[in-house]
Amino acid sequence: MTAREALALWLEHLAHERRSSPRTLEAYGFAARRYIAFLEQHLGEAISVATLAQVTAGDIRSWLAHLRQGDRPLSPRSLSQALSAIRTFHRFLDRRLDAPNPAIALVRGPKVRPGAPRPVSEDQARGMMAEPGLDPDCEDWEAARDEAVLTLLYGCGLRISEALSLKRSDAPFPDSLRILGKGSKTRIVPVLPAVREAADAYLAELPFALGPDEPLFRAKRGGPLSPRHVQATVQVLRGRLGLPASATPHALRHSFATHLLGAGADLRSIQELLGHASLSTTQRYTQVDAAALLSAYSKAHPHA
Repeated sequence: MTAREALALWLEHLAHERRSSPRTLEAYGFAARRYIAFLEQHLGEAISVATLAQVTAGDIRSWLAHLRQGDRPLSPRSLSQALSAIRTFHRFLDRRLDAPNPAIALVRGPKVRPGAPRPVSEDQARGMMAEPGLDPDCEDWEAARDEAVLTLLYGCGLRISEALSLKRSDAPFPDSLRILGKGSKTRIVPVLPAVREAADAYLAELPFALGPDEPLFRAKRGGPLSPRHVQATVQVLRGRLGLPASATPHALRHSFATHLLGAGADLRSIQELLGHASLSTTQRYTQVDAAALLSAYSKAHPHA
């Protein structure tokens, strides 16, 4: 079997058995194709599954060096993500195609220092959710839709993909939503009255009749709303409100966690609400909260 045939089987496994997101499939597929193309050039031969089982740690390090020094060099974080994809690929080759390669365990990725989340303030979050309704070029139902999506991101701490995966049968929203997150992990998220009201306002204006299993949020011509539209909408809002480039749709999810922490919520509860597999991921929000506390202290203390 060729390496590219094995790659196709792996991506099919990720899509149907692991239920990986389209974004993960795209990133993993891109990294593996670059890996195979490099090995073909590096070794000077067509790559088979048997060849992949014999790749040395030096070959893998050469691939990482190639990514680091190419025309578009990757950052340490991107290099680490690419190596993680290849480790997952080799794990599949070992378990499903009986082609183990112990060398992959000998390669360490670059050290990546996790950055602190960059949330928006409460006033900025409110402004982002209210601004779509002030656009004279936007139809009423589209403004209500954008407000409902942004309110979901901030009010429930959802990822864009999670908000856009909601079905028509999910609305009107009950007191809590069952969300299917990363790794097909399910969590229960409480629904605030403001979130329910924004969704109800969108449904009241929606010009399309939807079946119960169709996506709830629709694009201008009636198709499913894309993540790119949400990102573009927030980009426009940044310009209108004078917000920094860090004010992205995902920043609303960061704000959800940071503002809960600042109001006294415990880390374990926030971890459950966000769907984080590890508490260490949630602990990043304590950095933001501590920074805000020190900033307020330095501004208010008479000796600062």
